[in-house]
Amino acid sequence: MLPYWFFFLIPASVVLVNQPANSRTRLVGWGAVWLFFTLAIGLRHQVGGDWWAYLRMFENQVERSFADVISGNDPGYLLLCWLAQRYGGTIYFVNTVCGMILMTGVVRFSRTLPLPWLALLVSVPYLIIVVGMGYTRQAAALGFLMLGLVSLANRSMRQFVFWTLLGATFHKSAVLMLPVAALASTTQRFWSLFWGGVVSLAAAYLFVFDSVEHLWASYVEADYQSQGGLIRVLMNAVPAVLFLVFSRSMSISDAERKLWSWMALLSLACIPLVIISSTATDRVALYLIPIQLFVFSHLPSIAKDPRIRGVIVLAVMAYYGVVQFVWLVFGAHSYAWDPYRFLIFN
Repeated sequence: MLPYWFFFLIPASVVLVNQPANSRTRLVGWGAVWLFFTLAIGLRHQVGGDWWAYLRMFENQVERSFADVISGNDPGYLLLCWLAQRYGGTIYFVNTVCGMILMTGVVRFSRTLPLPWLALLVSVPYLIIVVGMGYTRQAAALGFLMLGLVSLANRSMRQFVFWTLLGATFHKSAVLMLPVAALASTTQRFWSLFWGGVVSLAAAYLFVFDSVEHLWASYVEADYQSQGGLIRVLMNAVPAVLFLVFSRSMSISDAERKLWSWMALLSLACIPLVIISSTATDRVALYLIPIQLFVFSHLPSIAKDPRIRGVIVLAVMAYYGVVQFVWLVFGAHSYAWDPYRFLIFN
C-alpha cells in the first residue's frame, strides 16, 4: 500500500510547502506530475478490479475487422485495442493512452482552479487510484469530460459537446452529461435548451439506444449492488452541499456558479437514485467527481483570515487522507489494488 501513499504525498508536499514558483517551474512541475501519474496508471501490472476483464477485451479484438470494431460498443476504446493488436502493442499501451487522457483532463481542469495542487490531491484517492486504475474506459471518458468542463466554463458549448462525444466513444454513458451544457447556459437559454436537446437525443441514439435493453438488464433488473456505491455518491454530495451553501462567498463567475449549481443538484439527486439501482447510479456519479476538485479548491476562499484558510486546506487534506485510508484498509475490492505492481519491476 505504500506506493499509493507516495501518490498522495506528491501533491500534499507541494500544498504544505506552498512556495511561489515562476511559470517555467510550474510548467515543468505539472508536466512531471502528468507523466508520473500517466505511467503509474498505464504501466501497472495486474492492478485493478477489472484487470482480467479488460485483458480479455483487448485479446478479443485481434480477429475482428475494422468495420466490426467501429460499429461495436465503445468504438474509441475498441479501436485503440485493435490498433495496438495490429501494430504489436500490448494492454499496457492501451492503459497508458487511457491514463494519459485522464491525466490530461485532471491537470488541465486543476490548473484552472485557485488551488490546483489541492485539487490534484483531492483527485488522488478515488479519481486516479480507483477510477484510473480500475475503470479504464470510464477513466478516459472522464478525462475528456473534464476537458469539456473547462471549455464550458469558458462558454464554449461546442467544445464541451465535442469532448463529451469523444469521451462517449470510450464509454457510452458519458452522453448522459450532454444536457449539462444546455442547463448551464446563461445566454440564449431557449436555443441552448433546444440544441442541447437535439444533440443529446442524437448522441443517445448513436451510443445508447441500440443497447438500452442490455444496459437496463445489466444495471437495474439484475439488482447487482455496487458495494460502496452509496459512500461514493455521498462523497460527491458533501461538496455539493458545501457549494450550495457557500457559493456566494466564492470568487467565481455567474456562468461557473450556474454550471456547478447544476452539478451539485445532480450529485444530490444521486442519493435517492442509488437506492433504486446502486450500480447504474454509481457509474453515472463518476462523471460528477469533478465537483469535488472544484469545490474543495475554492472552499478556502470563503474565509478572509489567512489562518482560517490554512485550517480549511489542512482539513481538506486530512479528509482525503482518511478517504484513502478507509478505502485501502476496508474497501471490499481494494485487495485487487494491493500490492501495487509496476511493469518494469515484474
